[in-house]
Amino acid sequence: MNLFAVASRRSRKLFVLLAAGLLALASASPSLATDEPDAPKGAAVTVLTAAKSCFSSIVEATGIVIPREETAVRPERPGLKVAEIMAEPGDSVTAGQVLARLTLPEGGVMQLQAPVAGLVSSSSAVIGAAASARGEALFSIIARAEYDLVGMVPTQDVAKVAVNQPARIRIVGAGEVDGKVRRVAPTIEPNSQLGQVFIAVTTNRRLLVNSSGRATITTGKSCNNVAVPLTAVLYGSAGTVVQVVRRARVETKRVEIGLMSGGQVEIRDGVQEGDVVVARAGALLREGDPVRPIAASADGK
Repeated sequence: MNLFAVASRRSRKLFVLLAAGLLALASASPSLATDEPDAPKGAAVTVLTAAKSCFSSIVEATGIVIPREETAVRPERPGLKVAEIMAEPGDSVTAGQVLARLTLPEGGVMQLQAPVAGLVSSSSAVIGAAASARGEALFSIIARAEYDLVGMVPTQDVAKVAVNQPARIRIVGAGEVDGKVRRVAPTIEPNSQLGQVFIAVTTNRRLLVNSSGRATITTGKSCNNVAVPLTAVLYGSAGTVVQVVRRARVETKRVEIGLMSGGQVEIRDGVQEGDVVVARAGALLREGDPVRPIAASADGK
């Protein structure tokens, strides 16, 4: 037998075995043989489902803490002298409590009582000093220990503020306390163009008169519309838009935005509840682009 013929038969046999092996491998792993027709294409984008949320309309006011009502305490007749002091500034007193004892010109002693309950804010009483109905008040009492934050707000926000609206107040040295709008001044300061708002402070804490504070007043609330992250909103020549994903392709929706809070923005028109929104919109995504949507994690990333 010819050696060349034997070598050729061996080569053909080896080729047949190799081809059979490749065919078996392709049958076992179809993805190696051809691309899957349904495989996702396009850039991966993080998406989230638009859902309804509540937004509060906020107006800020800055100002100082003052007593809501301060009562001056003096004796009703002249010619008296302070004999004994029974209360000091910072003391809490009840109505009728004795603040001081005074000596009468004809002899004897009279008691000076607190006309209201509250907090003694100041005292000019000195033992042996004269006391009269027309002189400096011996004591000043913050009635019922009630305070107001007198805050200033921009002119454009004054119309939004109304009596009984709730507020959250941060007071220097006292932290955060609750409050409620008690009165809105009917005029605007001509120089600053700011309006004055009186906010009743609700707290059992001891406050310092003239402490500075900042209040956030809730002037309205909306719970009828969906919310999306601020990063989902694009601003450009075409207006305000949000990108959504439908059938694995980008669609651009013009929207009307509303209130903002905590990194979220209210969408009043253009996006519906349940729409799949691109969490971080960008100019690189265009109308009709194919994308691979990836749901945002619980922390929104």
